Amino acid sequence: MVISARDLGKRYNREWIFRHFNYEFLPGGHYAITGSNGSGKSTLLQVLAGSVMHSEGFIEYKNAAKIIEAPFSYLSVAAPYLELIEEMTAEEFLKFHQVFKPSKKPIKEVLTEVGLAGAANKQIRYYSSGMKQRLKMAQAFFCMSPVLLLDEPTTNLDMDGIELYHHLIQTYAGEKLVIVSSNDPQEYNFCKDVITISEYK
Repeated sequence: MVISARDLGKRYNREWIFRHFNYEFLPGGHYAITGSNGSGKSTLLQVLAGSVMHSEGFIEYKNAAKIIEAPFSYLSVAAPYLELIEEMTAEEFLKFHQVFKPSKKPIKEVLTEVGLAGAANKQIRYYSSGMKQRLKMAQAFFCMSPVLLLDEPTTNLDMDGIELYHHLIQTYAGEKLVIVSSNDPQEYNFCKDVITISEYK
């Protein structure tokens, strides 16, 4: 899928978070959006995902030259601020998610891959913050969507979790359009294109 941004801008009240953002994200490309804390990189990612409405400009989503009106089914997102259904177990949560977006692998294999097999039937509310982040990555990386959006993906992860993140990137993100919002180079060092959000103020 191709995501095209034309003269894109977002403001809250009278403050512009970013303006005049023009960019084309191509299939299979790996992009990083960087900037200091509070600079607007997460806001830009959310606007590209369609979860936050832009204030000016246009976003166009195309698949094989066909304009997509409902892009959410083509996107998967992992971000610290996204909520999980904590009354569910990890297995129930992924099964529920598969109703909307099919998975590349069976649930048991996915949970084994992210190191949660032993907690598959434990309610998510009893998970540590690192375990929750692993589950968010499982949901995002293994669904059959062509676009993967990652916002500070190693938040709450220990060294083993960070190694898992790099393994998932190397193994499952190669053909996807990947956009990473981060100010930590270890989260986006695989990206060939780096966008500095401060250039769009």
